[in-house]
Amino acid sequence: MENLDLKQMSAMIDIISDEKGLPKETVLDVIEQAIAAAWRKDNGDRDMNVRAILNTNSGEADVYIAREVIEDGLAYNPSTEMPLADAKKLKKDAKIGDIVEESCKVTTFGRVAAGTAKQVIIQRLREAENEAVLTEYEDKLGNIVTGTVSRVEPRLVRIDLGRANGIMPRSEQIDGEFYTVGSRLKVYIKKIERNEKGAQLVLSRGCPEFVECLFRQEVPEIENGTVEIKGIAREAGRRTKIAVTSSVPGIDPVGTFVGGRGVRVQAVMNEIGDKEKIDIITWSDNASEYIREALSPAEINKVEIDGKKAKVSVSPEQQSIAIGKQGQNVRLASKLTGYEIDIELVKATAKKKKQNVEDSLLSALEESDEEAE
Repeated sequence: MENLDLKQMSAMIDIISDEKGLPKETVLDVIEQAIAAAWRKDNGDRDMNVRAILNTNSGEADVYIAREVIEDGLAYNPSTEMPLADAKKLKKDAKIGDIVEESCKVTTFGRVAAGTAKQVIIQRLREAENEAVLTEYEDKLGNIVTGTVSRVEPRLVRIDLGRANGIMPRSEQIDGEFYTVGSRLKVYIKKIERNEKGAQLVLSRGCPEFVECLFRQEVPEIENGTVEIKGIAREAGRRTKIAVTSSVPGIDPVGTFVGGRGVRVQAVMNEIGDKEKIDIITWSDNASEYIREALSPAEINKVEIDGKKAKVSVSPEQQSIAIGKQGQNVRLASKLTGYEIDIELVKATAKKKKQNVEDSLLSALEESDEEAE
């Protein structure tokens, strides 16, 4: 066999398996795919459905070409179809619509086909090795790891994690943060994305879970259940709102997360950048109270709830605070609480009534002073 010794390849299965850390069945499957590709290159075409079986003891291989059985006399594609009469020679009980395989003994390959086989082996082994490594990282999903920036592209950043490489798309980056090749940074392992091109580790610094994991590293009380994170809403690089609660009476959950002299929250801010503000609020199972807290630092006059909508009344001087710059405060509060929040000014009639009461009290006091004189 020109430039492709199947007996030698059979003997190399164990060596490749140990070197790459892959199961022998995976390596054998890769080699059989390469044999099928090489045979197709020499004897068939791209449309053929070909599989190969390698006898690891003898070093011999057979290929099987699968074709669909069609009615006799019809025009057909010999690469993918076979007339019924020919099919019955291979399988006596064959009928129209069946898939029948024709076997061929592999003897020799041309130079081009042998080169194709070698390319397939290299590519498939690389893909299998990458898949095996990523499978190990499935246990680390939802955790933070440290990596090194290996390449910065317009739409994503590639990060070397040691055994594996991951990508951080623009949507998962912190707005305004710049990355340079060689710099080390913490990233959140978000998911493993699989498609026809293979598997890819997707990393993030811009998701809410990244902030949650950072707080878990700084607040040991989370692990023992003393305090709990109930929700996070985030616009990476700008602002984050986090709702916390305590299961132990007398424990201040907000103070626990802030830490003495703010050391805990500052440690998180040091990682995500000082430009991103963090609001830590107290969670409440009372929707009205929760919405009031979520809209802090604004002072709320009244909250009216209708289904998943909340009408919030504020004074004119508190309106801009409640809404926030470019609507950020109310938008994050809505994400955090799950309510569609509508900010409204306190009705003028209510203000006028309050003013009238104050005027009446003032008049009564003045009359009392006059009578005393």
